[in-house]
Amino acid sequence: MGASLPPKEANLFKLIVKSYETKQYKKGLKAADTILKKFPNHGETLSMKGLTLNCMDRKSEAYELVRLGLKNDLKSHVCWHVYGLLYRSDREYREAIKCYRNALRIDPDNIEILRDLSLLQAQMRDLEGFVETRQQLLTLKPNHRMNWIGFAVAHHLNSKYASLLVCGSKAVDILEAYEGTLDDDYPPENERCEHGEMLLYKISLLEECGFPERALEELRKKESKMVDKLDYKEQEALLILKLGRFEEGEKLFRVLLTMNPDNYRYYDGLQRCLGLYSEKGQYTADEIDRLENLYRVLAHQYSRSSAVKRIPLDFLQDDKFREAADNYIRPLLTKGVPSLFSDLYPLYDHPGKADILGEIVLKLEQSLKSTGGYPGRVEKEPPSTLMWTLFYLAQHYDRREQYDIGLTKIDEAIEHTPTVIDLYSVKSRILKHAGDLAAAAALADEARCMDLADRYVNSECVKRMLQADQVTLAEKTAVLFTKDGEQHNNLYDMQCMWYELASGESYLRQGELGRSLKKFLAVEKHYADITEDQFDFHSYCLRKMTLRAYVEMLKFQDRLHSHAYFRKAASGAIRCYLKLYDSPLKSASEEDDAMSKLPPSQKKKLKQKLRKAEARAKKDAEVKIEESNATSATKSGKRHVKPVDPDPHGEKLIQTEDPLAEASKYLKLLLKHSPDFLETHLLSFDVNMRKQKILLALQAIKHLMRLDADDPKSHLCLMKFFHKVDSLPTPVTDSEKLIWGVLEAERPAFSQLHGKSLIEANNTFLEKHKESLIHRASVAELLHVLEPNKKAEAVKLIEDSVNDLVSMDGGKGTVRSWKLNDCITVHKLLETTLVDHDAASRWKVRCAEYFVHSTYFGGIQSSANNQVQKSPANGAVGLNAGENSSLSSNGRLEKLNALKDLQI
Repeated sequence: MGASLPPKEANLFKLIVKSYETKQYKKGLKAADTILKKFPNHGETLSMKGLTLNCMDRKSEAYELVRLGLKNDLKSHVCWHVYGLLYRSDREYREAIKCYRNALRIDPDNIEILRDLSLLQAQMRDLEGFVETRQQLLTLKPNHRMNWIGFAVAHHLNSKYASLLVCGSKAVDILEAYEGTLDDDYPPENERCEHGEMLLYKISLLEECGFPERALEELRKKESKMVDKLDYKEQEALLILKLGRFEEGEKLFRVLLTMNPDNYRYYDGLQRCLGLYSEKGQYTADEIDRLENLYRVLAHQYSRSSAVKRIPLDFLQDDKFREAADNYIRPLLTKGVPSLFSDLYPLYDHPGKADILGEIVLKLEQSLKSTGGYPGRVEKEPPSTLMWTLFYLAQHYDRREQYDIGLTKIDEAIEHTPTVIDLYSVKSRILKHAGDLAAAAALADEARCMDLADRYVNSECVKRMLQADQVTLAEKTAVLFTKDGEQHNNLYDMQCMWYELASGESYLRQGELGRSLKKFLAVEKHYADITEDQFDFHSYCLRKMTLRAYVEMLKFQDRLHSHAYFRKAASGAIRCYLKLYDSPLKSASEEDDAMSKLPPSQKKKLKQKLRKAEARAKKDAEVKIEESNATSATKSGKRHVKPVDPDPHGEKLIQTEDPLAEASKYLKLLLKHSPDFLETHLLSFDVNMRKQKILLALQAIKHLMRLDADDPKSHLCLMKFFHKVDSLPTPVTDSEKLIWGVLEAERPAFSQLHGKSLIEANNTFLEKHKESLIHRASVAELLHVLEPNKKAEAVKLIEDSVNDLVSMDGGKGTVRSWKLNDCITVHKLLETTLVDHDAASRWKVRCAEYFVHSTYFGGIQSSANNQVQKSPANGAVGLNAGENSSLSSNGRLEKLNALKDLQI
């Protein structure tokens, strides 16, 4: 570096490099300018100056200087390396790799460039190249521990794409070769943890390669060198279990239970060793007796463990379950454990157990009300026990969809003890399930006001407000727990994805596609950032020897986009783009034409309204600039000024010329990472039908039939697809004939259509699912599509549906078969697709009788008919809050401005 310079300038060049490494950028810049005064065309100095400017956020100058430096000295590995670093800082990893490879052609043994290249190869999952680079690093510097470990990890990661047995075995051989270079008394005291982690990684590799016996032998051989004794014992127990040495494994799991009797994994291991484990939780009568005896002994041994009392509830049946559940519930109600229902919630999926739980708690409630104590006991219970019993019962009836009884119980609990926040939160949840979203938001806000320092309760309140489409109020509530200054940006900076998803869905419901897209794409950006965040760990984990965690992190990153939040964001974005395609925005000329047709008075009012909107937007932008510039100063006295978002409401996002192309970007990610979800292929069908991609739409249909052929949406897509195909003109071109041939060959593969017309297939589907409302609605919609003249028959098919009583969870309790969301879907179908407003009105009146709390249907007990008043005790924002209502500050913010556009 700087070899072509005189000694004085060469020393200055070294100072530039040192200043860059120590982040003294001004000092480095000064040294670079000194060199360039004498040697203005020195390529390496120009490149280093550009790299320094890049760190000072002067990117355009940086690229210009680096390219100029490279032009002046194409054969300098420094110039190519710096160019790669520049690309790497902008996350242009493929371009950076090209630059590093060019640098290595000039200086093939440069360790620093090789190390940087290996990090990028790991990031981009170029695992074959990663193996080659790590091998070269090891060859150049074999006395460096990190090079041995990096080479082994590279082979292990490459086993995902190559042979696991071969690559995994190579990784083990490399680690053993590294151990052969160590002294007998290695490691020293300060490296024991890191060495122990490396040994545990090696053992996990042996197990993964299918050598559990060798792994166990190695584990026991190196016991003295392992610091993490708990991990050692867990690995030993799991390996013995894998080898089928159950008696030995039983002893080890019992030892682990003495160390932590609340670890569920230890109980699972013990059951496996005893031959009493079932993945589906189904056991014979003999196995249940043996399990009962086992846990009776364990409960005596670990009397303070909650796990040993909770696990038997999963396998016990009938009277034995009743007795165990009663014994489990009583002390937790006495203690006042709010999470008791959440703990028992999985049992509600077991046939008959939900009824037993309800009977137990009802019996306790009756006894507490009549005697003040539990049945069969003389001791009196504290007054709070009755309140927690009512609290549990309210959640029980909510889960059973008996909302009226649930609300009665929770109101009784609130009357008993009106100061417990959890009661208001649960009542809010019940009202949400019952369909009164506005009242649910008001109750959640009342709970929030009872403890202004509780972030969780505040978040619950925000969530309810967004579900009720009160976006403005929700945003002002959410920022109460952000830092002063850039409050709105803080929610984005904190990657608060649940808020962005809920906000995006709310905007989508209200038809504000720009704002909705902005929120959904913000979530997608967070996932891109999470992917980028792994970069720093490629070197850190090898250095610190956290190898097992590192490999798990890489596996997590590989499946990152299959996470539910990303799936929701991508689905929401696709739905926005589909709406944009179906209802394109008006161009400026069309808007002018529409305005010219208005009367002068209306035209004047519209212009005034537009001017006010522009002024308000300008003012909002200025406020955000001031907030950005008023951020807290650092210790050095400098202020961090963040760039202001030029498109805060997503107005530019919806100006896209090709919405379907944008939707396809996110659809590809869903098809790659979430192929087992019905919604993925429903969206694929919608997008490809609009793009006239017939074969891709057929592929989506095949996936839908594979996942759930009985789903009404799958049936709808299948019928619509072949109805569209049947209406296509006779193929003319070779490509059209080829597509037609594929369709004719694939059609018999669908059993639903085998030997039947579309109308017959639709009728068969109706016969199979005639008791289901949503299936009948699907058949009615198709009847209207296939035979438009039978609209009255389609409407009658829906109106003839009967809301029967059905059993729930295989128990004694019964509920109505119709679900609120299904009824709302049917109403929208009548209103928009079938366009029968009279039928839609009749349906709304009918549903209002069943869903008395639903604001959508105007139920008699909903807040639409009974306005919730503002609570004078807590100052919560009620449903009829006036313009002067304000949010309570949580001790850090003053009262916010009056909420003028309160959305209900």
